[in-house]
Amino acid sequence: MGSLKNGQNVNFSAPRPFGKRLKSDLKETFFPDDPFRQFRDERGAMHRAKKGFQYFIPILDWLPKYNLNMFKYDLLAGITITSLAIPQGISYAKLGVLPPIIGLYSSFVPPLIYAVFGSSKHLAVGTVAACSLLIAETIGGVASPEEEPTLYLHLVFTATFVTGIMQAVLGFLRLGILVDFLSHSTILGFMGGTAVIICLQQLKGIFGLTHFTSKTDVYSVLHAVFSLRKEWKWESAVVGVIFLLFLQFTRYLRNRNPKLFWVSAMAPMVTVIIGCLFAYFIKGSQHGILTVGHLSKGINPISIHFLNFDSKYLSAVVQTGLITGLVALAEGIAIGRSFAIMKNEQIDGNKEMIAFGLMNIVGSFTSCYLTTGPFSKTAVNFNAGCRTAMSNVVMAIFMALTLIFLAPVFSYTPLVALSAIIMSAMLGLIKYEEMYHLLKVDKFDFCICMAAFLGVAFLSMDVGIMLSVGLALLRALLYMARPATCKLGKIPNSSLYRDVEQYPNATRTHGIIVLQLGSPIYYANSNYIRERIFRWVRDEQGDSKDGCVEHVLLELSGVTSIDMTGIETLIEIRRSLQANGIQMGIVNPRIVVMEKMIASEFTKTIGKENIYLSVDEGVERSVCRKSLLSNVAKPTPSSKLYRSSSLPTLCQTIPSFQISDTIVPDLQHHHSRSPNQSFQIPPPFSISDFHYSAALIVVPRFAAQICYSNQNHPLSLNCHKQGHILENCPIRSVRPPGHSYKLKVSPKSGSSFIVPAATSSNITTPPSF
Repeated sequence: MGSLKNGQNVNFSAPRPFGKRLKSDLKETFFPDDPFRQFRDERGAMHRAKKGFQYFIPILDWLPKYNLNMFKYDLLAGITITSLAIPQGISYAKLGVLPPIIGLYSSFVPPLIYAVFGSSKHLAVGTVAACSLLIAETIGGVASPEEEPTLYLHLVFTATFVTGIMQAVLGFLRLGILVDFLSHSTILGFMGGTAVIICLQQLKGIFGLTHFTSKTDVYSVLHAVFSLRKEWKWESAVVGVIFLLFLQFTRYLRNRNPKLFWVSAMAPMVTVIIGCLFAYFIKGSQHGILTVGHLSKGINPISIHFLNFDSKYLSAVVQTGLITGLVALAEGIAIGRSFAIMKNEQIDGNKEMIAFGLMNIVGSFTSCYLTTGPFSKTAVNFNAGCRTAMSNVVMAIFMALTLIFLAPVFSYTPLVALSAIIMSAMLGLIKYEEMYHLLKVDKFDFCICMAAFLGVAFLSMDVGIMLSVGLALLRALLYMARPATCKLGKIPNSSLYRDVEQYPNATRTHGIIVLQLGSPIYYANSNYIRERIFRWVRDEQGDSKDGCVEHVLLELSGVTSIDMTGIETLIEIRRSLQANGIQMGIVNPRIVVMEKMIASEFTKTIGKENIYLSVDEGVERSVCRKSLLSNVAKPTPSSKLYRSSSLPTLCQTIPSFQISDTIVPDLQHHHSRSPNQSFQIPPPFSISDFHYSAALIVVPRFAAQICYSNQNHPLSLNCHKQGHILENCPIRSVRPPGHSYKLKVSPKSGSSFIVPAATSSNITTPPSF
């Protein structure tokens, strides 16, 4: 058994019980953050129940600690984000081809729900452009918003309900891992591509067009714009350009001086107010400046009875709900985490999913469409100094007051002003610098980003995101199917072993290859791992002067799991290496891997003496064996037995074995064997019994030759008693070919033993790597 100098041994204890292993696996998969840790120290059912409610309903945790000083900051932040929520709500509702009042409704009820169940202090809830456009594209394919506006609206509510159910289920089941497949590169490309097509679609409002294409790809939008150039209204275009320049100037001021964030935050509201006054006094509709139209007073009406699950539309509704739900989750959670990190805080992704799901379920019942945490509104909320989610409550209250008293005022809002607001917001979503950074750092990540960007811009939004996710999954599969392997060398003046390519000064021991595997070994990559190890051996044999490779050590600390195919692959690798006279060792297998090795009896197959706790130990033991072999002279027919005064003990003590009666004289006389009687030789070992000991020495370079070329019989027999050499130690007997060979140590008659070998083999040609 492998052991370190300080006596630490490899743990070969019995595997953990199935229940314990299952509990550990479930915890690592679904509860990596250990959410129940806060309950362990609580005593009494009431205290635990209180902690449980605080965990699932975060407002119960922070509201009792709330004070007036916090409220001052939250009040300012809430008023500020309300000024942004009103124009954005109207704008994004128009982008989704929905009545503008629906956008205002969506900034009233959902923020209240999030304030109760959300875990982020800084996230501001509202509608987003990308999901609005995606809803218009998918639902608009089965129900025309112009010809069937009521049906279209009801299907949007239903899709929002499906989104909420999906998000809440993912949160309750702690399946946030699914959202992780929408990588940062995918979101970056998706948002950039969406920003491009949204900007182009706003040319409809800028030029005052009344008829426009429902398609979202770049070619269709540009074709529609220029095919209707005779309908362009220059008055609308001039006003739109002025508003857009004003909005971009405020963004420039904010970037130059972050303390002026409020200027940029208030700019959309200022644009709407100025636009309303302008359209009202000059009667803009008579000069080609279209307005929003009538907005009725009152808070959200109940819409639960409008949900439509007709089988004719169910497919489109479910598709819309799932895609927009995942996009909204990925965007909202990523934004929440990014701002939490700035304050050295953390948010619970699974609780965020539950909060998003509940606010969209309730929203679908109260005339709202999909909401999440938009970046622009959250950034304003953060910069305004919000302290808790109370800022969302303040926004909801002011939005309710707006709906009750001021909604008709915004009926004069020019569509060109809304288009300018949307274009200004979308230009900030095209992250050129981040895309260039991806190109420099990771070319494959850049391809994933471009797949989303170009797919959304030139095909469709759902196709673009599926292309990007498909590439990301392909990359993940490549990582799993083609895991990283490397050759290790020893860092000078240390016991550390590192990648020789990364550390060229790392030294390697002649005849010993140390290979590190860096992923789980399972059916999909086992063949690659086998071929890669054999290639390392071939390369080493070709690079070394004498072509000698005697030991291969596999460092498995990076192998987190292994299946039966992987274990069988390791057995095949060992068998092929051994047939070529190369010994294989295992270094530092993790507990899950070791348990499966023990259960499959792989540890017996390879021998516990060939499993080591560290690379340093494995190399030292291999060097010890090499040293022993180098001191053994090749026997000749005239010599009886080789003698040596120093025989290091290589392996653990072996008890007495059985012995058979068949005598094979040619083992003593070193006669060659015919191929059909040849057998493979196991690795070196030593035995001890009472005050007698003996060691069997096997020369690996000759072990394969005897099986195939009948040359150079590799057996050397050495016996010693209390430091003195015993000549003519007899080999008493050996079993016939086809049986396992045994040995015995007798304290009365001296040391008598034979070769313990594998069964005989009829192979006549050596296997190739």
